[in-house]
Amino acid sequence: MFLIGFLPCYGAEYGVYSPKNYSYNSSDGERLLFIIDLSNSMNETLENSSKYQLMLDVMKRILPQISPTTQVGLRIYGHRMGFTPFEACRATTLSNPIMANNSANIEKSLQKHKPRGMTPITFSLKQAIKYDFMGFGGKKHIILLTDGGENCDESPCKYVMELIKIRRDVQIDVIAFNIKDDDDLKQLQCTALVTSGKFYNAETSAQLYNGFDKSISGVKNVEAKILLPDVNY
Repeated sequence: MFLIGFLPCYGAEYGVYSPKNYSYNSSDGERLLFIIDLSNSMNETLENSSKYQLMLDVMKRILPQISPTTQVGLRIYGHRMGFTPFEACRATTLSNPIMANNSANIEKSLQKHKPRGMTPITFSLKQAIKYDFMGFGGKKHIILLTDGGENCDESPCKYVMELIKIRRDVQIDVIAFNIKDDDDLKQLQCTALVTSGKFYNAETSAQLYNGFDKSISGVKNVEAKILLPDVNY
């Protein structure tokens, strides 16, 4: 059995306030957005492979499980360096806009890019929430994967603490992949907890899969079985 590590709550340290009830129209359904780390550190070796390749392998297993009626998209970050640190800290792209029956397109997009740059987590979240869900009502569910903390002089924890003062329809699940730095983990856990999201500390590819699997549990394919009556003639 594989266990996903959970960190103790650091809410007091970051002054976290998490509202008990999020207000959104549930009849509008759930929109799901993956935000995937393609920073240079994803080239590092883990389990005799790169973390990037392990992520691809896991996503190949996860994406087909998502119901084709679920509206899902992909944003990536760290996939380019830029000529200046400022440009590198703006390296985030909506690779696949949110739409139904999109899993195969997302898988293809992930294979087209290579890890290169920095880790602009906060800017990526800002862009996603401001633009990627534009025109959508209902719950906005982000699954953020990162193998490191913010390194662009921003704080995702502080950002979402301000966000929930005006937005109650965003949930961010965070999967911290093979991260050792305690401060980075605290920041990422805060980012999830503030939005009533889930936090997974995944140190292995098996735990990475479990984190994604639990995060998409509400939008998985449901197999319908038709039971015929047992009639004896």
